[in-house]
Amino acid sequence: MGPTDHDRARGGEAPPDTRAAAREAAAAARVLGRQLGILAAGAARGAGARTRAAAAGTGPLLRGLSARLRRPGPGRAVPPDAGDAAAPVQARGWRARLARRPVLAAAALLVALPLVGLLFLVVTSFLTLPPLGGAALDPGQRALTVEADDGRVFATRGAFRGQKLTAADLPPHLAQAIIAIEDRRFYGHWGVDLRGLLRAAWRNALGGGVREGGSTITQQYVRLTSLNQEKTLRRKIQEAFLALRVESEMSKDEILLGYLNTAYFGAGAYGIDAAARRYFGKPAKALTLPEAAMLAGLVRAPSQLAPTRNFGGAKERADVVLQTMVETGAITAEAADKARAQTITLRTPPETPPGTNYFLDMVAGDVKRLADTPGDVTVRTTLNLDLQSLAEGVVARRLDAEGAKKKAGQAALVALSKDGAILAMVGGRDYEDSQFNRATQAKRQAGSLFKLFVYLTAYEKGFSPESVLVDRPVQIGDWEPQNANNRFRGAVPLSTAFALSINTIAAQLADEVGVPAVIDTARRLGVASDLPNVPSLALGSAEVTLLEMTRAYAGVLADRMPLEAYGVHAIRGGAPQPLYVHPDPKAAPGLPRDTRAMMLDSLQAVVDGGTGKAARVAGMPVGGKTGTTQEYRDAWFVGVTPDMVVGVWVGNDDNAAMNRVSGGDMPAAIFRDFVQRASAQMAKGRAKRPSAARAEPAPAAPAPAAPGAELRGVPEVIDTGTLAFRGRVVRLLGVEGEGGALARQLARYLRRREVICTPGSEAPAGSAALRCRIDGDDLASLILAAGGARASEDAPADLLSAEEQARSERAGLWRRER
Repeated sequence: MGPTDHDRARGGEAPPDTRAAAREAAAAARVLGRQLGILAAGAARGAGARTRAAAAGTGPLLRGLSARLRRPGPGRAVPPDAGDAAAPVQARGWRARLARRPVLAAAALLVALPLVGLLFLVVTSFLTLPPLGGAALDPGQRALTVEADDGRVFATRGAFRGQKLTAADLPPHLAQAIIAIEDRRFYGHWGVDLRGLLRAAWRNALGGGVREGGSTITQQYVRLTSLNQEKTLRRKIQEAFLALRVESEMSKDEILLGYLNTAYFGAGAYGIDAAARRYFGKPAKALTLPEAAMLAGLVRAPSQLAPTRNFGGAKERADVVLQTMVETGAITAEAADKARAQTITLRTPPETPPGTNYFLDMVAGDVKRLADTPGDVTVRTTLNLDLQSLAEGVVARRLDAEGAKKKAGQAALVALSKDGAILAMVGGRDYEDSQFNRATQAKRQAGSLFKLFVYLTAYEKGFSPESVLVDRPVQIGDWEPQNANNRFRGAVPLSTAFALSINTIAAQLADEVGVPAVIDTARRLGVASDLPNVPSLALGSAEVTLLEMTRAYAGVLADRMPLEAYGVHAIRGGAPQPLYVHPDPKAAPGLPRDTRAMMLDSLQAVVDGGTGKAARVAGMPVGGKTGTTQEYRDAWFVGVTPDMVVGVWVGNDDNAAMNRVSGGDMPAAIFRDFVQRASAQMAKGRAKRPSAARAEPAPAAPAPAAPGAELRGVPEVIDTGTLAFRGRVVRLLGVEGEGGALARQLARYLRRREVICTPGSEAPAGSAALRCRIDGDDLASLILAAGGARASEDAPADLLSAEEQARSERAGLWRRER
């Protein structure tokens, strides 16, 4: 900032040599410190002398009091020797007078003690000054801006630091705004503004509380960089001493830049550049006048005025800043009015969808491992937001419908692409209730899911799906494996044994090929958990995570051993060159061609006619494997499609038994619900989803009705899924209505508005449910996207998507659902 800016800040006067004045003030402070030390030592010696005098007795004091009592009144004669006695008393001066006046002595003592205490505090504060810049700024978690696989920003985390401003980056109106509202005499004082302190004290006294602070920008800068934030007199004294020192060593422009680069502006933004990027999506040098005024107004109360949470308060404060700039002559009244009339648009990332936090926790650790460098970073992840929303909705809907009856309290889901990219991750029922990620952190027994490694090993060693073994009672050492139904089928081919998950056959195979060979196969496919060399390992007695098991099955599909499961595509910092880019996969050994083909056929047999029949998807080849542990404590299904691999686990956090939930039950159903709609979304790219905030419906329009089948009018609301037209009751297709407050809200929304209903082409045969429109928008989609109802089990895909969006945004009834 040049002399012209200084002149504007001071109303046209040339700036004084404040650095010279500050150096003189700093030197005077050092002399003051030495003199205060001498004074304190003298005061200590005087106190010692008074103590010794008190120990000698109180005779002189009593004699003085007696003489005072004997003093004659008006008209009384004075003894001849009285004048001679008075002379030595007067000679003793002020101490004698104090001795004659004990009340005055006590008052003097009451005044002297606080002054001595204050002097002592000033001396100790000066002698214990910390070094300039010695405060360790807590960087906190560095800021992460998180993007989905298509570039959409969906989350931010950590503390934003931005770029350090230079004098060339500082817009004049930004400097003027800060100076006007925080320290209008910044260019006129030398660190401590006595006039400003008196003005603040007077206004606070009139206002009956703290309404204005007296700290200068220099004092605030040294507090941020050299002191702690405790509110004590000692810290304020040290703040003043350090402000004098800073002014003697730094220019005004350097102090202002240091302050702007350090101050907190709310919403995790430290420094003006971080605040500009956080709130307006631009660097500080590109700020407009109204934006600069809004940011300048935040530093006094950043947490309360952050525009992301209190835009109205931030706008009112910005208006105050503009008026103050007018008063200081920084801008004209016309410029202030023009700035107030401009629309300020925030460009902040949306609130993080709650369900994505499981994935974000994992990604934050990956970023630290892959690019552990200081500064804010942007992370392009592998997450597909549409599939993520779909996965959350499918899991929640299934648990809501069957969880209580089947005593299943939790579920997790992981979807991987063929190359290992994590497309969706559900770590539990509700992140806000529990941050424990059951997809990556929970280790549970895999049950029959582990048989993949047993059969792969057997196929590699010469067995085939046509090989026949006998299902019979088996004893291996002290272990006797049992089948789930406690029956034996006799001679069966391996393809049938795998499809029906016959335990005795898997135990015999593992014993034949050797448990160490089975462990080696699991390791080659990426299983890192501890795998004990015991016969029961063949039936999944080892504890593993859902992610590593899903990764292993994906390795079979992709023919890569091991296949890496990853969630980060790229990491970018402030420089043009990215900090990290996920490398192309290196050449890795795969399975023998025949072995892989036999394994894929066996997986498909499980779904076609085995324990995984509930996972069938019409028109799509699907393979997979079920897994169920003892007493139904864990239920698994990992399924393979041509495009992705999806793993599902269902169980309870306390390891309690479920009500006969097997891998072919809820897990297979969750897989089917997810895959049959996820494949369609992947085929057409990113699907447009409804937004509850904008009440935007899904892009599916109802089929035109046959002539005469249309029903229109202003309906009455029975519940959010049921309307009445002149006595005729209409059910909305795919909506399970809610009554109470939600129905009353819908009634207010529909008041005096025409609704047109026609038969829906997606309605099941014989269903009387209709598709209804209002102003061209699908009414059922509007209701579900706003959280006004639940979607029924037979709801079309667009209505299910609308419900999932409401769930993720916790709109309407989902706000109270926990």
